[in-house]
Amino acid sequence: MEEIKVSIKRLPGNTDISLPRYMTDGSSGMDIFAAVIGEKTILPGERVLVPAGIVLELPEGCEAQIRPRSGLAIKHGVALLNSPGTIDSDYRGEVKVILINHGSEPFTIQRGDRIAQMVINRVCRVSWNLEEDLDETERASGGFGHTG
Repeated sequence: MEEIKVSIKRLPGNTDISLPRYMTDGSSGMDIFAAVIGEKTILPGERVLVPAGIVLELPEGCEAQIRPRSGLAIKHGVALLNSPGTIDSDYRGEVKVILINHGSEPFTIQRGDRIAQMVINRVCRVSWNLEEDLDETERASGGFGHTG
């Protein structure tokens, strides 16, 4: 499996927060941990911006996608807005996660809780070829639900 070297920096006051890490050998996403001060409760229907206490320096041609954790979604109804979130290679601000509570009960985040996962991907740049006609396919313009 290819390994990409990514530089990471902990923000001051966050040495107790784990760096993103793979929880199993087969994981494609690294869990991200909450750097909240104390705890933060999200009421049903509320959205909050949760800091991760880290800054990334991604190689040019890479992005980090921030994705929800399935356990939070099924157990508590907690999901990510703007999912997947994208961290570009030229961004040098703190990684933060937008959480929303779709559940019926308040949900409390403790410092150091796993709140999301991050997947690093290579990206490509596009240059457009403007054409009058495009190749036909069997599917054609069949979209949402067209296969049943």
